[in-house]
Amino acid sequence: MNIPEAINDILARYGLGGHSKIPVVAVLRLNGVIGGGGVNRQGLTLAALEPSIKKAFSKRVRAVCLLINSPGGSPVQSAQITAYIRHLSQEKKVPVFAFTEDIAASGGYWLSLAADEIYADPMSIVGSIGVISASFGFQGLIERLGIERRVYAQGDRKSLLDPFKPEDPDDVKRLIDIQADIHRQFVDAVRKWRGDRLAGTDDILFNGDVWTGERALELGLVDGLGDMRTIMRRMYGSDVRFLIIRRPSSWLARHFGRSVSFGLVGGDTVAGRWASDLIAAVEERAFWARFGL
Repeated sequence: MNIPEAINDILARYGLGGHSKIPVVAVLRLNGVIGGGGVNRQGLTLAALEPSIKKAFSKRVRAVCLLINSPGGSPVQSAQITAYIRHLSQEKKVPVFAFTEDIAASGGYWLSLAADEIYADPMSIVGSIGVISASFGFQGLIERLGIERRVYAQGDRKSLLDPFKPEDPDDVKRLIDIQADIHRQFVDAVRKWRGDRLAGTDDILFNGDVWTGERALELGLVDGLGDMRTIMRRMYGSDVRFLIIRRPSSWLARHFGRSVSFGLVGGDTVAGRWASDLIAAVEERAFWARFGL
């Protein structure tokens, strides 16, 4: 091997280009609840992930692997992230493989549809092709506390599902109609990208249920069982190199971490943001808890 070839081999090992025959696979981790995060939390959104996704496809890689560990979240962000990965995969002519870790449920499974092939651990939780909304009713609470709530709005539907008012059947019907629209789009996406690989009937596949990876394989929701390194070495050889794509963080977050929000904003804003962050943390925990995780 001459010097230029040796340099190319070294570059290829780190996904930095070159013309070596050593295969390089980019690895992008999609971990957590899909949607916006709080002050100290970065949710899975297209805006947050776009630089990392671009980086994964910008290298001379043989494939892009998605390591997915998500209980779901925003259907909009799920669809947008999936569409963007699909777009770059087709544009760059680079195949995408998804690997489910603990869970790829609801929006987490939607993300896996960005891949040409989906793999899972036999014990992974897969599926939940459905839509759910949850809230609380506080009408009795504020009455007992002697709190008078005042709302001024234009538009008869502006206070839809107000948690401080008695539940309105018309509001519930409207919410169910919206859920049905979103569910239909989710089902359409699964049918589009899984196609003839689906082996179950609609009443089984699309009822919101979850399965182990082993059962998901039988239903055609995944293509195989196994971990990323084993599958990629089987496809590209034992010398395959893995280029880990890390999500960027801001300079302030890297250097100051949690203290940054206290140092840069006023007290009232800090309290409000930390309250929002606490709610986000509770909601995220609830997402995971639905699946016993």
